[in-house]
Formats: sequence, C-alpha cells, structure tokens
Amino acid sequence: MSWTWRYEDEAGATLDAPDPEAFESRSDAESWLGENFGDLADNGVAAVTLLDGETKIYGPMGLGAA
Repeated sequence: MSWTWRYEDEAGATLDAPDPEAFESRSDAESWLGENFGDLADNGVAAVTLLDGETKIYGPMGLGAA
C-alpha cells in the first residue's frame, strides 16, 4: 500500500495537498511529518490523518502546540 497524510483545516475540512507525498512505509511517513509539521502548520494545516491506501490508521492529529 501507499502511506499518505490527509491535511485538514481548523474546521476539519480536507485541504488539497499542493504536492502530496506518498511513502513506502508508516515509518517513512511519520519521519517526514516530524521534519515538516512546522511548514504544514505555517501553511494553514491544523491537523493530519495517516492513511494506508484508503484505510485510516490514526488521526486527526493536531499540529498546534500541546
């Protein structure tokens, strides 16, 4: 399968990803998010959901400060 992130705004609406990333593993997807969450938040992404193909693995997970 292909691992991807779904981006959501403050209201929970799905945002279009300008250049969606697809990853070969969950670990790759989570590492990428760890390196890029600040840029995503700066561009209006409030939360993300991890998908394996069409299957929701977890989320939404907020990107704001805890």
